[in-house]
Amino acid sequence: MSSTRRTPAPRTVLATKRTRTGKKSAIEVEHSHAMWKKALFLIALAVVLVLAVGVIVTIGPMPITVVEVYGILLNTIIPDVISVTKSMENVVLQIRLPRIMGAIIVGFGLAACGCVMQAVLKNPLASPFTLGISAGAQFGVSVAAVFGITILGGPYVLIGNAFVFALICSGIIIGLSGLKGATSETMILAGIALNYLFQATNQLFNYIANEEQRTLMSVWGMGSISGLNWHSLILLAAVSLICVPLLYSKAWDLNLMTVGDESAKSMGVDANHVRMFIMVVSSLLVAVLVAFVSVIGFVGLVAPHIVRMLVGSDHRYLIPAAGGVGAMLLLLADVISVNLLAPTVIPIGTVMALIGVPFFLYLILRGRRQEYWS
Repeated sequence: MSSTRRTPAPRTVLATKRTRTGKKSAIEVEHSHAMWKKALFLIALAVVLVLAVGVIVTIGPMPITVVEVYGILLNTIIPDVISVTKSMENVVLQIRLPRIMGAIIVGFGLAACGCVMQAVLKNPLASPFTLGISAGAQFGVSVAAVFGITILGGPYVLIGNAFVFALICSGIIIGLSGLKGATSETMILAGIALNYLFQATNQLFNYIANEEQRTLMSVWGMGSISGLNWHSLILLAAVSLICVPLLYSKAWDLNLMTVGDESAKSMGVDANHVRMFIMVVSSLLVAVLVAFVSVIGFVGLVAPHIVRMLVGSDHRYLIPAAGGVGAMLLLLADVISVNLLAPTVIPIGTVMALIGVPFFLYLILRGRRQEYWS
């Protein structure tokens, strides 16, 4: 009987060559160098973020040095590392640091969600803002302001309504998509339709509201992190620490889905299941973030595009890098909002739009489009 000799797969050939020669092939060496560059980029981004926190805290009417800032932070762990006044300690820990930590958490979360939404929907314009989730949250605030219909009481009146209606908006998008097989086109169209619907409804409420109600809706819709404190930051951090790792766990599946749903299915990835999982988890995270900081656009839209130009389309690196860049962008927007017209604080959502729109136009003019959303 004659036997047919099978040709080994490319990876097997590379492994065989490496075993025989004891050296890595040129392709493997180049791939290893590329992975190291991406890892170093993430490490450098984390270091810059930590250093930026120390520098930004020093910006303000009270003169504080970077050494004093880090000394105050160390004092919370090891008492009396550095001698500082009580007023200086209160300014750092109770006023400036909560804003900075809030900008980092919100920026990281929105950018990470925008990154995975663009991947599963294969659309460069997908983001929490363009899919109508933020508009749904603003609709909830408008209902509370104009009609007094609230989900929660006390200080969480607006937050509760914003969270619930953001989830309702996400649920409608996911539900409509499920009826049609969870295709990316259906999700995009449903999100755009809901975005316009909620915007039109908010305009109607703004027309019939009195001056006080109109001011409340207007201020909330501009985006702000000034209302964050350590209690709300703990909640935001807890939800982020649950949702972001869940999103990251699908990084390899997202890589396989970039070549198409059918190709991903042939490699054991259920694209529809991954798409639904990503949308549910990211919608939950966005709903929580938007409920506390209101509408902040362009973070989840611009940050993934910036990082994709630097580290490529591997979501194992793209997701954390997009989160880090999103945190840096929101930190920059917060510094501008607080200090540009001091003592007047400009809404951070407005500043982020002023930063994001020109940069996004620049990215479009560069024409750096990715294959997976074509």
